Amino acid sequence: MPEWLFAYGSLIWRPDFRYLERRRAALPDHVRQFWQGSHDHRGTPEAPGRVVTLVPARGRRCLGMAYRLDPVTRTAVLDALDHREKNGYERRAVTLFDDSGAALEALVYVAAPGNFAWLGEAPPEAIAAQIASSRGPSGRNAEYLHELVGALARLGAEDDDHLLALDGAVRGLLETPG
Repeated sequence: MPEWLFAYGSLIWRPDFRYLERRRAALPDHVRQFWQGSHDHRGTPEAPGRVVTLVPARGRRCLGMAYRLDPVTRTAVLDALDHREKNGYERRAVTLFDDSGAALEALVYVAAPGNFAWLGEAPPEAIAAQIASSRGPSGRNAEYLHELVGALARLGAEDDDHLLALDGAVRGLLETPG
Protein backbone atom coordinates (compact mmCIF):
# COMPACT_ATOMS: atom_id res chain seq x y z
CA MET A 1 0.00 0.00 0.00
CA PRO A 2 1.38 3.46 -0.85
CA GLU A 3 2.91 5.32 2.07
CA TRP A 4 1.96 8.80 0.79
CA LEU A 5 -1.37 10.64 0.67
CA PHE A 6 -1.99 13.38 -1.91
CA ALA A 7 -3.94 16.46 -0.84
CA TYR A 8 -5.34 18.84 -3.47
CA GLY A 9 -8.17 20.44 -1.46
CA SER A 10 -8.73 21.27 2.19
CA LEU A 11 -6.13 18.79 3.42
CA ILE A 12 -3.47 21.11 2.00
CA TRP A 13 -4.14 23.74 4.67
CA ARG A 14 -5.80 21.61 7.32
CA PRO A 15 -4.38 18.12 7.61
CA ASP A 16 -6.02 16.77 10.72
CA PHE A 17 -3.93 13.64 10.97
CA ARG A 18 -0.44 12.62 12.01
CA TYR A 19 2.18 12.42 9.26
CA LEU A 20 5.93 11.92 9.15
CA GLU A 21 6.80 14.25 6.31
CA ARG A 22 5.16 16.51 3.76
CA ARG A 23 6.30 17.64 0.34
CA ARG A 24 4.96 19.81 -2.42
CA ALA A 25 4.00 17.41 -5.21
CA ALA A 26 2.07 17.30 -8.45
CA LEU A 27 -0.21 14.76 -10.08
CA PRO A 28 0.33 14.77 -13.84
CA ASP A 29 -2.47 14.82 -16.40
CA HIS A 30 -5.10 16.07 -13.92
CA VAL A 31 -6.65 19.35 -12.84
CA ARG A 32 -8.78 20.27 -9.85
CA GLN A 33 -12.37 21.35 -10.60
CA PHE A 34 -15.31 22.40 -8.43
CA TRP A 35 -17.52 19.67 -9.88
CA GLN A 36 -18.36 17.64 -6.77
CA GLY A 37 -21.37 18.39 -4.58
CA SER A 38 -20.93 18.79 -0.84
CA HIS A 39 -24.02 17.73 1.08
CA ASP A 40 -22.24 17.12 4.37
CA HIS A 41 -19.49 19.74 4.79
CA ARG A 42 -19.92 22.91 2.70
CA GLY A 43 -23.60 22.52 1.90
CA THR A 44 -26.69 20.54 2.82
CA PRO A 45 -28.72 17.87 1.03
CA GLU A 46 -31.27 20.57 0.12
CA ALA A 47 -28.61 23.09 -1.01
CA PRO A 48 -25.31 21.37 -1.78
CA GLY A 49 -22.10 23.34 -1.97
CA ARG A 50 -19.32 22.62 -4.43
CA VAL A 51 -15.89 21.20 -3.63
CA VAL A 52 -12.97 20.09 -5.73
CA THR A 53 -12.25 16.79 -7.35
CA LEU A 54 -9.65 15.67 -9.85
CA VAL A 55 -10.46 15.57 -13.54
CA PRO A 56 -8.20 14.07 -16.23
CA ALA A 57 -6.48 16.73 -18.36
CA ARG A 58 -3.67 15.58 -20.63
CA GLY A 59 -0.55 17.71 -20.36
CA ARG A 60 -1.70 19.56 -17.23
CA ARG A 61 -0.80 18.95 -13.59
CA CYS A 62 -2.46 19.41 -10.25
CA LEU A 63 -0.15 20.84 -7.60
CA GLY A 64 -0.80 19.91 -3.99
CA MET A 65 0.77 18.45 -0.88
CA ALA A 66 1.97 14.89 -0.32
CA TYR A 67 1.97 13.57 3.23
CA ARG A 68 3.97 10.50 4.21
CA LEU A 69 1.71 8.64 6.60
CA ASP A 70 2.97 7.18 9.84
CA PRO A 71 2.69 3.37 9.65
CA VAL A 72 1.55 3.35 13.29
CA THR A 73 -1.50 5.53 12.56
CA ARG A 74 -2.04 4.80 8.83
CA THR A 75 -5.10 2.57 9.29
CA ALA A 76 -6.79 5.00 11.68
CA VAL A 77 -6.01 7.95 9.40
CA LEU A 78 -7.42 6.20 6.33
CA ASP A 79 -10.50 5.04 8.24
CA ALA A 80 -11.13 8.63 9.37
CA LEU A 81 -10.59 9.97 5.83
CA ASP A 82 -12.87 7.27 4.36
CA HIS A 83 -15.59 8.57 6.69
CA ARG A 84 -14.81 12.23 5.99
CA GLU A 85 -14.83 11.68 2.21
CA LYS A 86 -17.95 9.49 2.17
CA ASN A 87 -19.89 12.01 0.09
CA GLY A 88 -18.96 10.44 -3.25
CA TYR A 89 -15.18 10.12 -3.03
CA GLU A 90 -13.22 6.93 -3.52
CA ARG A 91 -9.63 6.16 -2.65
CA ARG A 92 -7.24 5.55 -5.57
CA ALA A 93 -3.54 4.85 -6.00
CA VAL A 94 -1.60 7.35 -8.14
CA THR A 95 1.98 8.34 -8.94
CA LEU A 96 2.97 11.88 -7.96
CA PHE A 97 6.18 13.78 -8.53
CA ASP A 98 7.80 16.04 -5.94
CA ASP A 99 9.84 19.14 -6.79
CA SER A 100 13.01 17.08 -7.25
CA GLY A 101 11.25 14.87 -9.80
CA ALA A 102 11.10 11.87 -7.47
CA ALA A 103 8.10 9.62 -8.00
CA LEU A 104 5.88 9.07 -4.97
CA GLU A 105 3.30 6.29 -4.87
CA ALA A 106 0.30 7.81 -3.12
CA LEU A 107 -3.34 7.46 -2.28
CA VAL A 108 -5.80 10.16 -3.24
CA TYR A 109 -9.53 10.67 -2.82
CA VAL A 110 -11.35 11.35 -6.09
CA ALA A 111 -15.02 11.94 -6.80
CA ALA A 112 -15.69 10.36 -10.17
CA PRO A 113 -18.48 11.32 -12.57
CA GLY A 114 -21.68 9.47 -11.81
CA ASN A 115 -21.31 9.33 -8.04
CA PHE A 116 -24.48 10.30 -6.12
CA ALA A 117 -23.14 13.80 -5.28
CA TRP A 118 -21.64 14.58 -8.71
CA LEU A 119 -22.62 18.01 -10.03
CA GLY A 120 -20.23 18.18 -12.96
CA GLU A 121 -19.29 21.03 -15.20
CA ALA A 122 -21.39 24.19 -15.23
CA PRO A 123 -20.90 27.77 -16.40
CA PRO A 124 -18.40 29.55 -14.11
CA GLU A 125 -21.06 32.10 -13.10
CA ALA A 126 -23.38 29.31 -11.93
CA ILE A 127 -20.62 27.60 -9.96
CA ALA A 128 -19.63 30.92 -8.37
CA ALA A 129 -23.25 31.69 -7.40
CA GLN A 130 -23.64 28.25 -5.82
CA ILE A 131 -20.39 28.60 -3.87
CA ALA A 132 -21.29 32.13 -2.72
CA SER A 133 -24.67 31.03 -1.36
CA SER A 134 -23.80 27.63 0.16
CA ARG A 135 -23.11 26.85 3.80
CA GLY A 136 -22.86 23.56 5.66
CA PRO A 137 -21.71 22.06 8.96
CA SER A 138 -18.05 22.85 8.12
CA GLY A 139 -18.78 26.47 7.25
CA ARG A 140 -19.33 28.68 4.23
CA ASN A 141 -18.50 27.21 0.85
CA ALA A 142 -16.81 30.51 -0.10
CA GLU A 143 -14.44 30.09 2.85
CA TYR A 144 -13.35 26.70 1.44
CA LEU A 145 -12.61 28.30 -1.94
CA HIS A 146 -10.73 31.27 -0.43
CA GLU A 147 -8.67 29.00 1.88
CA LEU A 148 -7.77 26.76 -1.05
CA VAL A 149 -6.68 29.69 -3.21
CA GLY A 150 -4.54 31.02 -0.33
CA ALA A 151 -2.99 27.62 0.36
CA LEU A 152 -2.11 27.17 -3.31
CA ALA A 153 -0.58 30.65 -3.46
CA ARG A 154 1.63 29.71 -0.49
CA LEU A 155 2.67 26.60 -2.45
CA GLY A 156 3.50 28.76 -5.45
CA ALA A 157 0.61 27.44 -7.54
CA GLU A 158 -0.86 30.60 -8.93
CA ASP A 159 -1.65 29.19 -12.37
CA ASP A 160 -4.97 27.50 -11.56
CA ASP A 161 -7.22 29.59 -13.81
CA HIS A 162 -10.39 27.74 -12.76
CA LEU A 163 -9.88 28.51 -9.07
CA LEU A 164 -8.68 32.07 -9.57
CA ALA A 165 -11.66 32.92 -11.79
CA LEU A 166 -14.09 31.40 -9.30
CA ASP A 167 -12.41 33.19 -6.40
CA GLY A 168 -12.75 36.55 -8.12
CA ALA A 169 -16.38 35.89 -9.12
CA VAL A 170 -17.37 34.72 -5.62
CA ARG A 171 -15.67 37.71 -3.98
CA GLY A 172 -17.56 39.97 -6.38
CA LEU A 173 -20.89 38.33 -5.53
CA LEU A 174 -20.25 38.55 -1.79
CA GLU A 175 -19.27 42.24 -2.02
CA THR A 176 -22.29 43.16 -4.12
CA PRO A 177 -25.04 44.69 -1.98
CA GLY A 178 -28.51 43.23 -2.05
